[in-house]
Amino acid sequence: MKLLNLGILAHVDAGKTSLTERLLHAAGVIDEIGSVDAGNTQTDSLDLERRRGITIKSAVVSFVLDGVTVNLIDTPGHPDFIAEVERVLNVLDGAVLVVSAVEGVQAQTRVLMRTLRRLRIPTLLFVNKIDRRGADADRVYAEIAEKLTPAVVAMGRTYDEGTPHAGFVPYEHGDAAFATVAAEVLADADDTFLAAYVDSDGDVLTDGRVRHELAARTARARVHPVFAGSAITGAGINALVAGIRDFLPTADGDPDAPPSGTVFKVDRGPGGEKIAYVRMFDGTVRLRDRVPGADGADGVNGTSGTLSTNGTGSKVTGIQVFDNGAAPTRPAVSAGQIGRLTGLADVRIGDTIGVPRPGGSAHHFAPPTLETVVLPVRPSDKGALHLALTQLAEQDPLINLRQDDVRQEIYVSLYGEVQKEVVATTLAEEYGIEVEFARTSVICVERPLGKGAAFDLIGTDPNPYFATVGLRVEPSPPGSGVSFGLDVELGSMPPAFFTAVEETVKQTLRQGLFGWEVGDIAVYMTHSGYYARQSHSHGTFDKSMSSTAGDFRYLTPLVLMAALRQAGTMVLEPAHRFHLECPADTLAAVVPALVRLGGVPESQQVKGSGAVVEGGIPAARVHELQQQLPGLTRGEGMLDSAFERYQPVRGPAPTRPRTDHNPLDRREYLRVVKR
Repeated sequence: MKLLNLGILAHVDAGKTSLTERLLHAAGVIDEIGSVDAGNTQTDSLDLERRRGITIKSAVVSFVLDGVTVNLIDTPGHPDFIAEVERVLNVLDGAVLVVSAVEGVQAQTRVLMRTLRRLRIPTLLFVNKIDRRGADADRVYAEIAEKLTPAVVAMGRTYDEGTPHAGFVPYEHGDAAFATVAAEVLADADDTFLAAYVDSDGDVLTDGRVRHELAARTARARVHPVFAGSAITGAGINALVAGIRDFLPTADGDPDAPPSGTVFKVDRGPGGEKIAYVRMFDGTVRLRDRVPGADGADGVNGTSGTLSTNGTGSKVTGIQVFDNGAAPTRPAVSAGQIGRLTGLADVRIGDTIGVPRPGGSAHHFAPPTLETVVLPVRPSDKGALHLALTQLAEQDPLINLRQDDVRQEIYVSLYGEVQKEVVATTLAEEYGIEVEFARTSVICVERPLGKGAAFDLIGTDPNPYFATVGLRVEPSPPGSGVSFGLDVELGSMPPAFFTAVEETVKQTLRQGLFGWEVGDIAVYMTHSGYYARQSHSHGTFDKSMSSTAGDFRYLTPLVLMAALRQAGTMVLEPAHRFHLECPADTLAAVVPALVRLGGVPESQQVKGSGAVVEGGIPAARVHELQQQLPGLTRGEGMLDSAFERYQPVRGPAPTRPRTDHNPLDRREYLRVVKR
């Protein structure tokens, strides 16, 4: 049977979960449609999701559609949970992007569509809520073409918008007007079709030819059909179902190929065991196969790319495969399927099962830009709090956990205030730990200003370690992270010592000269040396006269920070791109306020009685702007913003205390970690 892994995505409150319920009902999986307001939907399983009426965790449910098994994934719409959406995008065959017929294209809609197009995920658009007062599908179609992509084709017309009787009528086969409009869009989106369109004698405009070409280009994410309707009343749902069947491509993996899959979600079962959600692209994973985890295995079964019951890694002890509204136990999960695997104690989100998929693990959403101090209400819960937050970070790898040993505080990085509420509620309800948040601050980063180098030689004061380490640092292109290379012979010392240096380099760069994480940096090892394994006469190995990996782990931070100090670093803060709409007569008050908050208005456009201002603003000032906006615009202003880039901090560089050691102070560091 054919398989389609389908994502439902949208800005918050556009109706994703309601659409999911309607599709499940249309497929016969559920007898009664749940309500987000009533808190009885299939995919919102968390108590907090039901209370708040929002999706927090992605959920998978399966149904059969005209011979195609659809694994439908409902994703969060609130920007605080963008990490959940990011993980899902890497496992999709196709997507439906939901847009409200009342609110139109919103901030999150633009972010999602940009990413869907960048990843070339075949996408249909569904204009929802045509039964709501204020609905205007034609206006939203125009917004989609202007703000998302011009390569869209309306697949029908609406009637009685804004009333409970609103409906959607798809264009019939043989409709010449539809064929003409669709052909023009296809010609703009594809040079091959354009040439055929220009050179043809009219045959290219036949309805059958146009629909065939539309399906082919939709499958390649070049064009996007647009449907409309209401998830609440069911209007337009049959047309959307037909569009999913006709336009979105099914999975094309080979179950007999070497296994290749991605872990996109990690939950914990009733007994605390990890449950890994895996999308298989190729191959098959069976019960008792061994899957590598954090135990050091590389690839599957070392590097072979095939699973084996006698390989390294964790053993798969249970498999459930999503199928027609349930997830029954199965002996294997194969190409195209989504399964829940148990037994993988060290598994993390983003792990590859088997052969890595080219480009399949790339991240396209920005990391969190806020961090907050989490304090237990009961001091006796401090140890339990750290363990609980560690487990939550396993389920969301973009929620970084940091312990400040100087201030004895625990920090977590977040996207916003709603996510903070989720963390607090989860800790209270699942772990019995009441917490409070002391303060929230913006997460800055450091980048090297130039080149720097340093080295310490073995047997030379003040180096107390049996190791020679020399390092050179230099800037690398934006977004490249941390890279490590060798300017010494690979055989100049044992591989384990090189590994110790590389791992310590990456760990040390989590805190630079000002205490922030250092990125976009290349580090090269320029000097190496060690004392070979030695012993006294007729004795056993004596580490007091032989080099160990520990010598390199202790010395590397000293050398690295000396090189970094010579290079110098610049502190950068996160900046948002904003889109602000307000009455035209309030611009005189809005623009100066933006400037006072460090914003840079890059464009202003007046349309009738309204105005649009776009530009950049430091992430730290976005919340303040949101608070001031109602007073500046008589309550009529609307602000959308999203992370765009890092920019140099104006004024003195903000610092934060270093944690477990301070290699900047050599004397203190050597006292703490003396050999």
